[in-house]
Amino acid sequence: MAKQSATKSQPNDEMSLVEPHAGLSSIEVEAIRRVAGWNELPRPDTVGPLRVFLRQFSGLLVLILIAAALVALAAGELVDALAIGLVVLLNAVLGFIQEWKAETALEALRSMLSPTALVIRDGAEKIVPAREIVPGDRVLTTAGEGIAADIRLELALDATTDESAMTGESMPVEKLVTEENDEGMIFAGTALVSGRTEGIVVETGSNTRFGGIAALTGAVGGQKTNLEVRLNQLAKQLGLASILIAFAVFLVGMVVGRPMFEMFMTGLSLAVAIVPEGLPAVVTITLALGASAMARRNALARRLQAVETLGAASVIATDKTGTLTENQMTATAVRTLTATYSATGTGYDPAGHIEREGTRVRAEDDIVLGQLLEAVLVCSHARLSNDANGWSLIGAPTEGALVTLAYKGWSPLPNANDRLAEVPFSSERKRMSVLARRGQAFRLHVKGAPETVIDLCDKVLADGESISLSDSGRTDLLAAYQEMASSGQRVIAVACRDQDTAEDLTEGDLKFVGLIGLIDPPRPEVRGAIALAVEAGIRVIMVTGDGAMTAAAIAKQVGLGSPPVLSGDDVDALEDDELAQRLKSNVLFARTRPEHKLRIVKALQAHGQIVAMTGDGVNDAPALKQADIGVSMGQRGTDVSKNASDLVLLDDNFATIVGAIAEGRRQFDNVKKFVRYLLCSNAGEVIAILLNLALGGPLIFLATQILWMNLITDGLTAVALGLEKAEGDQMSEPPRPKNARILGLRGIELIVLFGLYTGAASLFVFYTLLPLGTDLARTAAFTGMVVFEKVSVFAFRSLTRPTWSIGWFSNPLLLAAFTASLCLQVAAVYWTPLQALLKTVPLGADQWAMIIALALPLVIVPEIVKTALLIKMRRATS
Repeated sequence: MAKQSATKSQPNDEMSLVEPHAGLSSIEVEAIRRVAGWNELPRPDTVGPLRVFLRQFSGLLVLILIAAALVALAAGELVDALAIGLVVLLNAVLGFIQEWKAETALEALRSMLSPTALVIRDGAEKIVPAREIVPGDRVLTTAGEGIAADIRLELALDATTDESAMTGESMPVEKLVTEENDEGMIFAGTALVSGRTEGIVVETGSNTRFGGIAALTGAVGGQKTNLEVRLNQLAKQLGLASILIAFAVFLVGMVVGRPMFEMFMTGLSLAVAIVPEGLPAVVTITLALGASAMARRNALARRLQAVETLGAASVIATDKTGTLTENQMTATAVRTLTATYSATGTGYDPAGHIEREGTRVRAEDDIVLGQLLEAVLVCSHARLSNDANGWSLIGAPTEGALVTLAYKGWSPLPNANDRLAEVPFSSERKRMSVLARRGQAFRLHVKGAPETVIDLCDKVLADGESISLSDSGRTDLLAAYQEMASSGQRVIAVACRDQDTAEDLTEGDLKFVGLIGLIDPPRPEVRGAIALAVEAGIRVIMVTGDGAMTAAAIAKQVGLGSPPVLSGDDVDALEDDELAQRLKSNVLFARTRPEHKLRIVKALQAHGQIVAMTGDGVNDAPALKQADIGVSMGQRGTDVSKNASDLVLLDDNFATIVGAIAEGRRQFDNVKKFVRYLLCSNAGEVIAILLNLALGGPLIFLATQILWMNLITDGLTAVALGLEKAEGDQMSEPPRPKNARILGLRGIELIVLFGLYTGAASLFVFYTLLPLGTDLARTAAFTGMVVFEKVSVFAFRSLTRPTWSIGWFSNPLLLAAFTASLCLQVAAVYWTPLQALLKTVPLGADQWAMIIALALPLVIVPEIVKTALLIKMRRATS
């Protein structure tokens, strides 16, 4: 045993186990680098400002507008071409501003690698930039340092690493000197939690495991959001309809002998009327405003459609460590032979306390608790630090949790000089022992795995007295250990032995003190957030790299119940259709690797699910990119996960996701509202033009007038409509189907009804006033259509509820847009520059009275219909 021990004053004794090495020479380093390259990941294609700006022109609706502008330019209609071009440019600028802000808010992928490393070269230790490390380099690492490459260990002194970012495993992983498996390796992108290591670099850059996961992430193609798919589908339909109708009208006009130029302009007017030119800008502005609102609520949208897509999510596949949990080990329970204690608080903030049977206790009040807390302070290399940013840990998470527990119990801090010798923890012994001076005597403190520590005990501390440990008592302690472990806790046993000399380090004849249960606790807000998600019809599936027992325990604590657990090996054994079948029922996944998470997301998507994936580790990145909406953690998340995601939670708060879901649903509801509104307005214009053509009259609207209606007046009210508040029952409804259309049959019926009325009313005004002159009749019909379109906006504030039930003044921006649009139309009729542009003439009071009378039914009739439906619905539910 003497060879295993080392006094605290001689920390380098074990260094003699590794013979001195000169390391690589500078010449060897250069030769190896020419073959292996730099220790960095391939630089991804830089997303520069020009690229972000140009991708704003990739939407189909925008391309149709560009084509319309080119046609107008070719026809000599410079004003029309300029107007459409300005709308396209406005849309691009708004989209660029939001997306570039999001791009520049995230750091580069390569910053995960340590900036420097300590190596031995040319016989001397030197610090070099991490990118300069090459295979064959000898690297020395101490606790708290990041690991810059994959390294095979030749020395591991009490070494543990934090691999949670790579594997999802919340517990530190012990490292040994072995050639057989991963225990003898430390990996790039992880960190050394405790101890010291020395080893040889075996892989750098893309060849590291970190690089392999990054490559897997890069191999996943970008996913179009559901809104992009639906808008492109709508754009294709509108584009095809505009071309066919315009071409048909042109041919019919030519057949009946109308002038070619007149029919070309009529066809162009129809094409312009069918396509809602303001729609791309309205969608962009609405999504940008929503993204800004979510940023104020700590959710950064990297793509404008990200929040809306989250609102459509039917499944949230979430990582556990750091997402559902604190990623801070916490000691929560203590068991002795005769008592049970609980500890409040989480993480490394010692502000909590220890309770026994509901009463607060301190070390000085309870002999057993006092000896247990004394042992965990002495048997530890961790310490707590308190600064302006709060409490933080220096050392291993498990030891930090035990030290925090001692602080909560007000245990006196030991004198460092009393710590005489240590037998460090090893995977073979599964325990750690420290001999400390205690007055004129000595005490050997032992902590470790319960089954090994209990086996070394022949006495037990009970109610302050040391008594013999009987077989039944030993059985009771092991049963208590199994009970704690089955609830997902990591259990540490504590024992001690009082002795008169400092020479005896044998670990036997110990006195058992107690068991301590530790767990990475759930975030306090997670349970409520999951309940809200479930109420909204969204499934939540835990996919973690942690063990099955821990995963099951956390699932139960956060409200996911006790579903069956599938391991990564189980996933490997399932065919795709079998995996899809298992995903139809509640299930959680443990011990998963990146490829498992990716496969789970793909299986859900293959069966029509819109998948939101949350995570914070390197291991989550491929699945984050594959998901319909990837959600990463901004504070604890790795750079890889942030770069792969669409939405970044700046506060790492799972509950923020629920707020983003509500915002996404509000956005889609409002998109449906203003799409219906814009198309109803355009339908009226199309019907008026077609019927007027059939009647053989002069042009009812000029192309510039149509653009004025679609871009200037409609755009203002549509944007304001996109700012409508969420309707009360949004989060109690199930997610919309993945194939749900923006319009649907009911939307088309609504468009036809409004279009028929506004088109017919405009024709009535036009032909009633035509005997007084074409310019007057066209101005009145043009003004009438604008007024009809503005008044009808109130019918679209809610698709199911009357305006009086949501408040006539609850959207002041809409009222302002309504007033501004009417004022602009008045200017179009009476202001000389606009008269010249739009070919209008002044209207008299009689014409205005006719227009207002025809506009009133557009407010009254929808209110009556929706009020009747609301009464019927309330009666059905009462």
